[in-house]
Amino acid sequence: MSAHGDVDLGHTVAGWTGTILALLGCTGAGAALCAAWTPGIRLGLGLVVVAGIVTWLLHLAGWGKPSGPRPRAEWDWRVRDTAARAGHADCLGCRAGGRRRAAVARAPRPAASLPVGDRAM
Repeated sequence: MSAHGDVDLGHTVAGWTGTILALLGCTGAGAALCAAWTPGIRLGLGLVVVAGIVTWLLHLAGWGKPSGPRPRAEWDWRVRDTAARAGHADCLGCRAGGRRRAAVARAPRPAASLPVGDRAM
């Protein structure tokens, strides 16, 4: 058993790639700041922005994960998310990429959960 218990920590190709690129960008910007090299600071911060974009594109390509826990068979970081093509429900990244899930028909709420003015008599 790991120190975190038996949970899905969400390690994905998109997550690892973005983290490594952002770490390199922050390290480069920090070193350039210590050296007082302004172009290096901009390059490092530019790499941080690129890390966000690359992570988002990998998520859209199916190398990320949807919100919430995944089935145990999909916990390995090299497993591709097949549902990413249609977009994940309530995912800001998928909506920004133009992918929206088809509206799911919801059952009507019971009358007890409606406000008093909306109840049918």
